[in-house]
Amino acid sequence: MTGDPQQEWREEGHLREVLAAEQAEVLARVGALSRSMEDIVSASLSANADDEHDPEGSTIAFERAQVAALLAQATAHLKESTEALRRFDAGGYGQCERCGVTIAPERLLARPTARTCIHCAARAGT
Repeated sequence: MTGDPQQEWREEGHLREVLAAEQAEVLARVGALSRSMEDIVSASLSANADDEHDPEGSTIAFERAQVAALLAQATAHLKESTEALRRFDAGGYGQCERCGVTIAPERLLARPTARTCIHCAARAGT
């Protein structure tokens, strides 16, 4: 152990495991949402195509929009987790992209894809 928590976590592989587990969870969510979207589209093809006058039409449209938004959010999170793993493997994980300081280990555990320290995130409002 070097005394540097970031280096110790890298040596233990703890954060890598957290990142990999998060990515696996997001991949599963993307898959499930994609299947849901396919199911909704399939159901709407066999349903009445007149959404305006069909009492179920607005429900199908709402479900489709809701799943599309959740799928877009999950896809963006997948991109973030993939980028975090890339940074980890390249040795830059845990460094604030704005000011260069080491991101607090507690922040990384709470938000493994964090790219900025808590101070820069607060200034940016994220």
